[in-house]
Amino acid sequence: MKLDKTLKSMRKLNNWTQQQLADRVGLKRSVIGAYEEGRAEPKIESLLAFSRLFNVSIDDLLSGQIEGEQFSGVNTDRLAGKKLRILAVPIDPKTNKERVSLVPVKAAAGYLGGYGDIDFIEALPQFSLPMPEISSEETRRVFQIQGDSMLPFLPGSYLISRYMQDWSSVKTGELYVFLTQDHGVVFKRAKNCIIETGEIELISDNTTYKPYRVHVEDLLEIWKVEGNIQFDLSNRYTNDNVANKLDTLKQEVRALRSALEKNVA
Repeated sequence: MKLDKTLKSMRKLNNWTQQQLADRVGLKRSVIGAYEEGRAEPKIESLLAFSRLFNVSIDDLLSGQIEGEQFSGVNTDRLAGKKLRILAVPIDPKTNKERVSLVPVKAAAGYLGGYGDIDFIEALPQFSLPMPEISSEETRRVFQIQGDSMLPFLPGSYLISRYMQDWSSVKTGELYVFLTQDHGVVFKRAKNCIIETGEIELISDNTTYKPYRVHVEDLLEIWKVEGNIQFDLSNRYTNDNVANKLDTLKQEVRALRSALEKNVA
């Protein structure tokens, strides 16, 4: 079996579309199609990504010496996020050290499609963080957030985040930025359910938003939030204001419920 047929068999065994496979290795869908049809040969970076995703050697990929369901299902490495893809990071040509990329709200929509594309990452604003609390030995990214699901973190705030190499070490109750297939970039607290169900539960601090679970197969990146920069110094999102608004809504709901009960009676 040649690489084109092997790749197609791997994808179908995992019930993935070409787009889903492309998202997991940071490539375009058309490139996956070209590989499967034998119209293009993968570069070494793509072969490494496929090797890690399916937990097989590059030799086996090229020779087709893969039997049965060797590459199917969720294994320990995939649960830990180690078999999904190669992380694209910008490098400072002068120091040969990693630069910190900024993902503003305007770029967040395109991040899902471009997170594995080094050209996309390098086009984002880049800088260094010369702070004693932040080690230069780890990969970091800054995400700008929107919405009020994580108050008192204000819309427009910037989250300084560290890349999680081992997703199984995600700690319940702590803050993370998640990149998921269905929801894109989201900022939530985590509840680690990986051992029991292969999922992570995403929880908002604003209780008007319900928690939801994401399976590791749909997780593309996890970033541990280490700090927050905000420029909105107004008090429109203070805890007291939010609490007052929630109390008002509760009173209105109780009044509506009482009126409905009287009408039914």
